[in-house]
Amino acid sequence: MPPLHALAIFAAGIAAGGINTLVGSGTLITFPILLAFGYAPVTANVSNTVGLVPGSVAGAVGYRRELAGQRSRALRFASASTVGGIVGAVLLLTLPASAFKDIVPAFIVIALALIVLQPRIGRALESRRSRASGHPGPLALLAVFATGIYGGYFGAAQGIMLLAILGLSLPDEQLQRVNALKVVLAGLVNLVAGIIFIFSSHIAWLPALLIAVGSIIGGIAAARWGRRLPASALRAVIVVVGITAIVRLV
Repeated sequence: MPPLHALAIFAAGIAAGGINTLVGSGTLITFPILLAFGYAPVTANVSNTVGLVPGSVAGAVGYRRELAGQRSRALRFASASTVGGIVGAVLLLTLPASAFKDIVPAFIVIALALIVLQPRIGRALESRRSRASGHPGPLALLAVFATGIYGGYFGAAQGIMLLAILGLSLPDEQLQRVNALKVVLAGLVNLVAGIIFIFSSHIAWLPALLIAVGSIIGGIAAARWGRRLPASALRAVIVVVGITAIVRLV
């Protein structure tokens, strides 16, 4: 691998680790980079999934204060995320590679739309949370399960989906505590999918390692200081890179 390619993948891993901790769409940074450097779409996806797991762990550690007291419901949601992530990973490995290449552009469009609409989603969540009450029920678990399937298959913007689901299901919590739970659940989906990919698919290990190291740095930095970054700048970068990925795939 040329040194400039390695540096670019490492930098993308840092950005993705931070974005996953703050927003939840870091795949739209690393996946297009791997495509641009000639990796096949499925190989790029599974390598990216494996690489981003350590960054999720780092982000969760950084949010450990916000996670305090959430063990019970975290375990409930984690069971739905785990099963969903397994289903999504199995679908990726069993469906033809051509199906992934055909489906993913549509997923990226959905992810980009969610990113553009994120400010409105946030305002709607705040309004809904101020009026709502109650505890997460079967519909919330089903929605988290479905998001896990999506995350195991591809994963871009699954964090935004989770944040919306959890924000509506846990109206009594501060948004930062909800975001901390989101980081854990999205990371768990990547973990179980990554384990399946390691034993059942071809991993490009050097890019995965570069992304892993970078994502740890990004996840820690985002948990500590990333909230100071302008959200609009993050969204703009993700949209540009996501459009590049669509062009590359189509």
